[in-house]
Order: sequence, then structure tokens, then C-alpha cells
Amino acid sequence: MSVSLKGIKNLSGYHSSNVSKQELTRAFEGLLEQGMHGISFSPYMEGQEPGDPLSEKQIIERLDVIVPYTKWIRTFSCTEGNELIPRVAKERGMKTMVGAWLEDDDRKNDIELENLIELGQDGLADIVAVGNEVLYRDEMPLDQLIETIQKVKAALPDSKVGYVDAYYEFCNHPELTDVCDVVLANCYPYWEGCHADYALLYIKDMFHRVKSAAGDKPVIISETGWPNAGQNFGDSEPSDANALRYFINVQQWAKSENIDMFYFSSFDEAWKTGDEGDVGAFWGLWDSKGKLKYFD
Repeated sequence: MSVSLKGIKNLSGYHSSNVSKQELTRAFEGLLEQGMHGISFSPYMEGQEPGDPLSEKQIIERLDVIVPYTKWIRTFSCTEGNELIPRVAKERGMKTMVGAWLEDDDRKNDIELENLIELGQDGLADIVAVGNEVLYRDEMPLDQLIETIQKVKAALPDSKVGYVDAYYEFCNHPELTDVCDVVLANCYPYWEGCHADYALLYIKDMFHRVKSAAGDKPVIISETGWPNAGQNFGDSEPSDANALRYFINVQQWAKSENIDMFYFSSFDEAWKTGDEGDVGAFWGLWDSKGKLKYFD
């Protein structure tokens, strides 16, 4: 399918009222068919949440939905069945950013890290992500986090090892940036209350800030996205039109600037409402049943 994106390329200047839902949907479909660099992947089904064991069957079922549309997936954990995901993805020709979930529980962290290192040694992790937003959640001191990253790097000397957090953590902590082979920055204009009209300009600023802090090290946008339903957050408004517009804008920008970006997320996940309110359930490109959204 060949889709013209003329009229949508002025990425900061178009309001949702200026572009029809039909045109946004056509552009969305065209970009999906071109393929994304990467997408965040959790295979939880309706009624499940982190802590529930994942079966290989459901991993295959969920992964096969997104395989045609992305080169990379990003995972968040190496326990409770999540450690099965990289092998299944590799069998389908995908590349993997494999993450260990770190928190304020050393016993759980040890299991996560042991499995992460094993996956890296088995060649199943193209990028190794040691933790996700553990500083943002204030669940691990910076010096302990740095020691943990160094431990994984020593065990995986031939791997690209990094850490995932909000973009400003790398700006605020140069010692954290220094220890990473690759800087993995979460960039969410939505969660900083940005109006959708200015969201592309905002993420560009986020990216250039962390790029400056990283120096010569590669920077990957490890998460970004926009929900399509739920309550507003400041001036950020969830809607189908805003979610479509944001996806189109950032995908076009990332492609034009050769920026590696993992979109958040694959599927709607109801369990996220516990931390994020009702908006937490609506970040997926596909709904909780695995149906691609935005098509009536």
C-alpha cells in the first residue's frame, strides 16, 4: 500500500482538526506497513499482570501479531516466562533489546541478572538493558546501579550494555552515562503535560538534551508513545486523533534522522491502571485482544 503523507510532514504545525481521522488512519497504516524500528513487547493477556507466569504459547501468539511490523522488540524482565521471549523472537528473525527488571529486592534482582547474563551469553540479546527506571522510582541508589551495570558488562564483554531511564536522569548523572555502552532514554512528552500540538518539538528537545549528555555514545529512544483514551495529564489529552498524530509524527522524524526508537507499546494492558490511572490501559497500538486499533 502506497500512502501519501503530504500535509502531515509539517510535524509541529497540524492540529487534529486540520487532518481527518480517515487521513490519519491511512497514514498510520502506511507507516506500519513500512515497518517500525522497534516496539516494546509484553505478552500479558486480559486478566494477567506482572507476577503471573507466561506460557510459550501465549508469547508466540502475541509475538506473531507484531512480527510483520517491526525489526526489534524490547522486553522488560527475565523471569516468570519473560526469559522465553528472546528465543521465540530470534526464531522469527527479530532483533532484541532484553531487559532485566530491577527493584528494591536483591533476591529478585539476582535472579533477573543471572537470567539476563545467560541470555546474553547465548546470543539472544542484541542489546542488554540493566534495569528500567529504577532511579526514577527511587528503588536503588545510583552507586549500586552503576556497580550492577559494571557486573553485567564484565560478564558480557562482547555485548552492548545500557540502562533505561527518563532522559533527564542521564543529563543529571554523567557517571551513569559514562558506564553505559549505549544510552537508553525514555522520552514522554505526554507525562510532562505537553499539549499534543507541541509534542514533536518537545521530544526533539528531550532527545537533543540526552544526546548532548551522551557525547559520542549512541542514544536510543527506548520508550515513547501517546495513549488514545483516559483522563488528561496537564495539557496532554488522550484521544484517537492525538495518538495517531503522535505516532505518525515521531515515526517520520525518527526515520528522517536515523534515530533508533522503540514505540510504547504493542498491546493495551489493563493492569497498568494501578500505577497510571485509567490512561494506563490505552498505550497499545493493538487492543488487549490483539486487534489493531483505530480502524472502525
